[in-house]
Amino acid sequence: MPKRLYRSRSDRMLWGVCGGLAKYFDMDPAVIRIIAVLSIFVNGLGILAYIIMAIVLPVEGSKAAEPKDTIKENVEEMKKTAEEVGRKVRSTLAEEREAEDKSRHLRRNILGIILIVVGVIFLLGSFNLFWWFSWGNLWPLIIVAIGVIIILSTTGRRK
Repeated sequence: MPKRLYRSRSDRMLWGVCGGLAKYFDMDPAVIRIIAVLSIFVNGLGILAYIIMAIVLPVEGSKAAEPKDTIKENVEEMKKTAEEVGRKVRSTLAEEREAEDKSRHLRRNILGIILIVVGVIFLLGSFNLFWWFSWGNLWPLIIVAIGVIIILSTTGRRK
């Protein structure tokens, strides 16, 4: 029985082309994957070859009798895989956006609390409750606090 080249069902990262090639040539799949990634830098021929093999090669254990059926089956599988990857990417982006929104909300709350505290201090000072405190000394402290808040809020976005 002659050896046949198939796309692997079990050893796959995307569509099983490298896993199938590794099985056919009796090699480590990691070596084939490294060669495939390096071949991308040869005028993009690696990507083109991978896509063509993903369309043309039947999946291991496929029931398709004719090449036309194999191609149809493979294109459907590629479509499903692309949709699944798209869902995962959208889900990940939504989670990141939600975490960023929570962080932004927390920063706004902290800034709001600081402004309320400073406002209460000034309000109490206007009633001369802090006769022992010089208000001229409070302004540099407020400017430093605002600077620290701005620095902390911009470094949190870069992470």
